[in-house]
Amino acid sequence: MTTSDSVRTCPFRHDEALEPDPFMTRMRTEAPVTRVLMPYGKGDCWLVTRYADVQTVTSDRRFSRAALIGQDFPRITPAPIAQSEAINLMDPPALNRVRKLIIKAFTTPKVEALRPWTQRTTDALLDEMAEHGSPADVAEHLAGRIPLMTISELLDVPEADRPQLRRWAMAMMSMSVADKESAAEAKAGLRGYFDELTAERRRNPGEDLISALATARIGDEALEPAELSVLAMLLVVTGHDTTTYDISNIVYTLLTYPDHLAQLRARPELLPRAIEELLRYIPFRQGVGIPRVALEDVDFDGVTVKAGDTVHVSYLTANRDELAYERPDDLDFERAEPLPHMAFGYGSHHCLGSHLARMVLQVSIGSLLHRFPELRLAVPVEEVRWNTNSIWRYPLTLPVAW
Repeated sequence: MTTSDSVRTCPFRHDEALEPDPFMTRMRTEAPVTRVLMPYGKGDCWLVTRYADVQTVTSDRRFSRAALIGQDFPRITPAPIAQSEAINLMDPPALNRVRKLIIKAFTTPKVEALRPWTQRTTDALLDEMAEHGSPADVAEHLAGRIPLMTISELLDVPEADRPQLRRWAMAMMSMSVADKESAAEAKAGLRGYFDELTAERRRNPGEDLISALATARIGDEALEPAELSVLAMLLVVTGHDTTTYDISNIVYTLLTYPDHLAQLRARPELLPRAIEELLRYIPFRQGVGIPRVALEDVDFDGVTVKAGDTVHVSYLTANRDELAYERPDDLDFERAEPLPHMAFGYGSHHCLGSHLARMVLQVSIGSLLHRFPELRLAVPVEEVRWNTNSIWRYPLTLPVAW
């Protein structure tokens, strides 16, 4: 729908399994830089949907995340999810300082050292699923468990605390105005928990990632207490939440694309490339994430975004941009020199935990397919129930048989 002053309104919610949001898909071709009214927040904003334009907004210093602090900016959740001390509300050069400290502690070798543990734990979870017998729920037995177990192992989060962290993380992501208070309480609960945990790790560092982050130094630079607390909170929430739903979404997609599943079974070495293509192809969330503010006027093919305007980008539509990808709506595990996808974001705010997510996805998906060579959906596609409340898109349960 378009209002009289050419500001489009849309709920930024599409719950038809894993189909792309038709409104945002249409915007990419009809009005790739357009004014929209979001469900929450003050005023309207810009929605940018093409790959090249998303690259510009996410990597050009004329657009700022830090300028959002203290603002009631347009968004899809009743209250902002991000916190002012978080890395995802920083701009360079402050952002560069924090990213360097994180990269120093959160290394690829540190993640790869965890791969054998993740493999053993995944195998144990699949043993339990086999003992349960067919049919079984992949969301319950695997997707809902291995990502949280892995990030908790990396951060040394006590096992007894993990169910509460999971509940808080899920409550934070609601898009319903009825859940505004519980989402705020969950956010405060998580913050308080990690304030205490990170302070303890500063006093008594161990071998875990929080301790490594607490003690990381580059010259005289170190993470401030609030930065460390919010970072640890961000790692737990994003380090398990998105991967949990990615596992379910990827398994669902493979089981509903039999030719692609057969290709992957015949050539298991394709798995890393297949996962990258699935991450590009699957619309993993609703609407948009954290916006930016234009610091000066910026022109996009004759459309001028004014200084002070709020700008949202859609990684989902960028991942399906026909100007960036050949046959973008086809799932192709053998794309020639594929362009990097944006499932982990782009530019200065590209996800710092993407190497951990990739490792967990490779281990969990690969192990599931190997362990259950006859895996199939246990219910008709139309009976799979989907989340319709939070920012994430995923099946609430995923019954499979073998």
